[in-house]
Amino acid sequence: MTDASTQADAWLDRSRARLGTTTLGPRAEQIGRVEEVGDGIALVSGLPDVRLDELLRFDRGQFGFAQVLERDRVGCVLFDDVDAIQAGDTVRGTGDVVRVPVGPGLLGRVVDPLGRPLDGKGPIVAETMEPIERPAPAIIDRDLVTQPVQTGLVVVDTLFALGRGQRELIIGDRAIGKTTVAIDAIINQKDSDIVCVYIAVGQKSSSVRRAIDAIHGQGAAERSIIVVAGAAGSPGLQWIAPFAGFTMAEYFRDRGRHALVVIDDLTKHAASHREIALLTRQSPGREAYPGDVFYVHARLLERASKLSKAKGGGSLTALPIAETDAGNLSAYIPTNLISITDGQIVLDAKLFHEGQKPAVDVGTSVSRVGGKTQSHALRAAADTLRLDYAQFLELEMFTRFGGMPDARVRDQLTRGARIRAILEQPQHAPLRLADEVALVLAVQAGLLDSLSLPGVIEFRRGLGEALDRNAPNAVSQIQKTGSLDDTLKQALQEAMKKYAASMVPAKGAQP
Repeated sequence: MTDASTQADAWLDRSRARLGTTTLGPRAEQIGRVEEVGDGIALVSGLPDVRLDELLRFDRGQFGFAQVLERDRVGCVLFDDVDAIQAGDTVRGTGDVVRVPVGPGLLGRVVDPLGRPLDGKGPIVAETMEPIERPAPAIIDRDLVTQPVQTGLVVVDTLFALGRGQRELIIGDRAIGKTTVAIDAIINQKDSDIVCVYIAVGQKSSSVRRAIDAIHGQGAAERSIIVVAGAAGSPGLQWIAPFAGFTMAEYFRDRGRHALVVIDDLTKHAASHREIALLTRQSPGREAYPGDVFYVHARLLERASKLSKAKGGGSLTALPIAETDAGNLSAYIPTNLISITDGQIVLDAKLFHEGQKPAVDVGTSVSRVGGKTQSHALRAAADTLRLDYAQFLELEMFTRFGGMPDARVRDQLTRGARIRAILEQPQHAPLRLADEVALVLAVQAGLLDSLSLPGVIEFRRGLGEALDRNAPNAVSQIQKTGSLDDTLKQALQEAMKKYAASMVPAKGAQP
């Protein structure tokens, strides 16, 4: 018997064995058909058993997910290649939901909301695939928010400190530095253990490019994930982008690590949700948004949390961004997000155009958690800073009406002007914790009163090198422990006095 005959007999035996285990009989398969398609939406009939958010596959390989279930048809949101889908095409349910790759293989990469690479560095090596919609941790699985997230911005860390597991909204008008504040917070994590996820929703390509260059050029790119759903992308990709980014970050949180998620921005995400809702013929509500727009953002942001030690002790901090129109914080989406989050950093257009950057409005901004998470050293140094600055702003307003203030008021105006000067900060130049502590100590102790306002900027620019040279032990202890005792405080003040004395004060300095 030849080898060919032996192989043929073996193949025949295997085939008979497989046929013997096969159940013969009719098999039902549900097949839907596209009734209408356009603007990233397909209305499909013939799938009575499809579930909400189920992934649907079209006969030419495209995918979408079921967003609206009606009695006789399904509203399907498409991801891409919309033009290739036509009325009459067949559609099948997959029995699964939208999933994205997660794992360490995503670190340092730029991907779209489905986890497909956009940076030309080859395929993504994923550890597993996780659904984009996941339940928020239960109350019993959470812990108190006690650890700080240092942003490197003096105005934020001293007055509105953030904690690991907090949700802090960044809100303001268009083009006044909202994204810059968030990017600076990401850049400052280059020396921490926090994994950063930046999610661009509906942003221009040029804006996304600048954000990527800043993160990769000055931050820890090897611990960052950038998810991009640009303005030219389909509404479906823009809608799932925040949920996909949270799933990627939760992989690290659930393994005891810490993650920071920036969503830029949720106003555009709400607009894409409204677009999808109107195209699928849902009933519009206030400002034409559907009634569930609050629930969409609430279930997303509720996933940010600090887990208990029994669950690994990881955390996920969220910095959602929202855009206002002419500073109107009472609009529909801003009020929704303010009520969901644990505080807001409000940026004011007037301050921005006056040259104060970051243009944080100290009066309307608040962090409802941060006071308990602020490092001991910074809390001790900035004990009365906010009150002193608020009093200065009131005095400055009254003195504009004229009159000669007395010596005490002049001293307060001089001190307040120096406080405002240290709160200003150039973009992408975050400060170390030790530098922030020293800067606040200097202004509180009056060491900057003799300097002109440009001199204060120069003082801050060279402060880090002066501290490393004159008080290295104090800097090291503050960076390691975040605490400030009398010995360290004395060492910092002596170093700053020496540094301030080396600078020539301007004569007749005015606030």
